[in-house]
Amino acid sequence: MSPASRLLVDIHTHVYLPRYAAFLRSRAAVPRIFTRTSPEGRQEERLLILDDEPSSGRPIGAQYWDRDEKLKFMDLHGIDVSVVSSANPWLDFLPAPTAHKLAGELNDDLETYCSTGPALTPSLKRLYGFGLLPLVPEASTESLVSTVEQIATLPHLKGVIMGTRGLGKGLDDDALEPVWAAIEKAGLVVFLHPHYGVDKHAWGEKENGHVLPLALGFPFETTIATTRLILSGVFDRYPNLRLLLAHSGGALPQLSSRLASCIDHDPLVASRLAHDARYYLGKLYFDAVAYGSEELGFVSDAIGRADLYARAGTSAAASGAKGADGGEKRRVGSGRMLFGTDHPFFPPLGAQEKWKSVVENLEAIDGVWGWTEAEKDAVRGGNAISLFSLGS
Repeated sequence: MSPASRLLVDIHTHVYLPRYAAFLRSRAAVPRIFTRTSPEGRQEERLLILDDEPSSGRPIGAQYWDRDEKLKFMDLHGIDVSVVSSANPWLDFLPAPTAHKLAGELNDDLETYCSTGPALTPSLKRLYGFGLLPLVPEASTESLVSTVEQIATLPHLKGVIMGTRGLGKGLDDDALEPVWAAIEKAGLVVFLHPHYGVDKHAWGEKENGHVLPLALGFPFETTIATTRLILSGVFDRYPNLRLLLAHSGGALPQLSSRLASCIDHDPLVASRLAHDARYYLGKLYFDAVAYGSEELGFVSDAIGRADLYARAGTSAAASGAKGADGGEKRRVGSGRMLFGTDHPFFPPLGAQEKWKSVVENLEAIDGVWGWTEAEKDAVRGGNAISLFSLGS
């Protein structure tokens, strides 16, 4: 077993780069960073990223932008390599010219953040990144494609982080076709991450902090956005497009058979796709930020059965094939799952040294029934080394 296969690689870890944090401080409207006096009488910075965010936002400090703080966190938890992404809301709120300019600057900043950081070996840095695209209404195709090309020239940026709104009409918007083509051609990984959740009225009137929007709204948003991409045929037109889903794909694995049945019974879409909807889960990658072994095992099963549905209209044949070794499907599915922490969000509320959110995700990987130690090592880091071609 190669040393690289035993590395711990965090692919879901965020930063508000100093340039971006300064930009948020300059704003009076949401999203913004503002200073207030805490109940204890101290001056503190707070982050507001949604108009209806509860509890006057959240506390924010150096761990959100200071590279040394990121490295201290990594060292504390034994994380060898992190693939860092700018945290939401990215550039969604900006006019197109401003977004294009700031995207280019932040991509250069993130390349510097990574390239000037420490290395594990002469060929392997401890920090890599996902770049930003100026995906805002009225952005031109030329500005988007040129930014993809910029990211592709930056050696420590391995992909792009993307929200679900695209140019304002979602990711199934036909206007994004040149963007998918450019990303596929560049060999970049798309990290699809939620921000808006679902209709705030679904949460009712009782005060529950951030729990319902984060625990349910975020994964539902990812589920809907990815389903719309599948229905649009993007994965048929761009078979080499690599899409990594945050939060283990939300509810998509659980609902994928229901989705397939609804497609089969809807004359509008029944003949639209080249494959059964469940096939496309095997084309996706999933972070392992699910906090439970059973959840990770289920996602792995849903991925591992995908090839049973490799042609449209084969649902009946696939049903007959389900007697195949379930453990084998689970092991196959593990090859598309990758460890993440969601740092610097979800810090401990108490005085414990290690972050519960990190420990739980590592324990979840370790506890998945049917994964061998080699497959667990792959989820912890080996899959990321391969997906992002790290150290090569």
